[in-house]
Amino acid sequence: MIDFTLSAFVTLLLVVDPVGLAPAFLAATGGMPDKTKRTIALRAPLIAASILVVIALIGNWLLRQLGIGMIFGDRPHREAREADKASSEHASDVAVFPLAIPMMAGPGAIATTLLLTGDAGYGPRLAIIIAVVLSVCLLCTLCFIFANMIARSLGRTGNAVLSRVLGMLLAAYSVQFVINGIAAVRASLP
Repeated sequence: MIDFTLSAFVTLLLVVDPVGLAPAFLAATGGMPDKTKRTIALRAPLIAASILVVIALIGNWLLRQLGIGMIFGDRPHREAREADKASSEHASDVAVFPLAIPMMAGPGAIATTLLLTGDAGYGPRLAIIIAVVLSVCLLCTLCFIFANMIARSLGRTGNAVLSRVLGMLLAAYSVQFVINGIAAVRASLP
């Protein structure tokens, strides 16, 4: 159970990347009063956690009801177009867009949550996944609150290095998920 918890936590942490979101938080809240920034720092992770917990609870059931085995497609490109449109319309609530959706609870986090809950079923493992989602969102809250300090300490080079290292770790975890899936399919064949 400890291996499952650690694996789920690390996977979701790499996908969401709370430290890497600090500069995005600063950019999205630039020029806003500190009180508004604090409200957004609390609200965005709460919205993202709500989305991911609902996905953990009913996502696989909903996909089965719709007859969908797995979702992969043109979503990132479509979401980029939607992001451009929303920014041109001056979206007023940055806690929802772009911070909660798609930065924290985007396609990667949703797919990761679906994959983890697909293996977990219902019971203690589902509770662990929900706890992991809440923990990662809490880390996002802390990173947003301390975003100025994080950005100053990392600097431009540190941000670039952190982004690349986390990207490589995420790629390694993705490959492991594929290998695990292939092994499970092979084991189920006669």
